[in-house]
Amino acid sequence: MLSIKQLNQFYGESHTLWDIDLEVEAGKCNCIMGRNGVGKTTLLNCIMGLQKVRQGEMIFNDQNLMKINAEKRASMGIGYVPQGRQIFPLLTVKENLMIGLPARKDKAKEIPDFIYELFPVLKDMLSRRGGDLSGGQQQQLAIGRALIVDPTLLILDEPTEGIQPNIVQQIGDIIKKLTTEMGLTVLLVEQKLPIVRRIADNFTILDRGRAVATGSIDELSEDLIKKYLTV
Repeated sequence: MLSIKQLNQFYGESHTLWDIDLEVEAGKCNCIMGRNGVGKTTLLNCIMGLQKVRQGEMIFNDQNLMKINAEKRASMGIGYVPQGRQIFPLLTVKENLMIGLPARKDKAKEIPDFIYELFPVLKDMLSRRGGDLSGGQQQQLAIGRALIVDPTLLILDEPTEGIQPNIVQQIGDIIKKLTTEMGLTVLLVEQKLPIVRRIADNFTILDRGRAVATGSIDELSEDLIKKYLTV
């Protein structure tokens, strides 16, 4: 679905991503892991066109992402939930959700029912402002907004960060449902090992801007965890 080869990215003269290779499997939960500051969010921003790529190749469903502007990538079927959620705090829940409708290929004018099935709390809070929601509710809103565009690939940047444990469990269940029942492909940045082991099918570890390990989630060994993930 998404193939990245020999991707290099720079901030000025600082080389931040080095020869990254990444294969995102269709219908799977693909997890990117690593300590803080190793380039995980930068890689996602490159995929979304929010950071310039100096060298490399990114192919999404046989299309060259390098030639497509950032604002067009949602309509290609890529949904993105950035770190920190970035909902619109002064807009209502309904208004936040409806922002994604213009990117849908079917040009639907109403919020799909499956959003409320996945996130019942949102239906009960349609008229509330996004900024009045709890952190967990805002995260559910952010994921719902990304799903509104009817993506085939959903990219999530640390969706459980700063979320209460019961909502972390719910978000994990929803991600699992998206891949196993709805056939969606997920690219996930996550640092919480218990949820990664529960929902991810495979992993890639970044360290100092390089991909240093990859494999099925069963191959995420204690040695790898100790060397690249523990603080």
